[in-house]
Amino acid sequence: MSEATETILTISERAAQEIKSVMEKQGRPGTGLRVYVAGGGCSGLQYGMQLTDETEAGDLAFEAHGVRVLVDPQSAQYLRGASIDWEGSLVGGGFRIENPNAVKSCGCGQSFTPEGGEEAQGGGSGCGGCGGPGC
Repeated sequence: MSEATETILTISERAAQEIKSVMEKQGRPGTGLRVYVAGGGCSGLQYGMQLTDETEAGDLAFEAHGVRVLVDPQSAQYLRGASIDWEGSLVGGGFRIENPNAVKSCGCGQSFTPEGGEEAQGGGSGCGGCGGPGC
């Protein structure tokens, strides 16, 4: 694991508070947050976040508002410059990722196509794959 010389992505203070709240509720204060990109979703790639105590070889690590963030090198290329925010509403609330590397996003906001298009990751499952509103 290496400390990132730059912040790969930003996390709003509100999102960091929500992440810390989840950590507390799960009895895991101070654990890390892994942010990653994986194949799938309506638009080819999908976002993922999970609490973790494990670091992987090559992980880039940084701190955002008291939350330790881990990003693997493969995901970093798609997440560079992205921002994570928390939207607290009764309908459609939750974590929102704004990604300048996305040229197309699913209506649910959970999957995207990066610059370079579907050829870069083998395509998506087509609209309706995520089951979210607007898909």
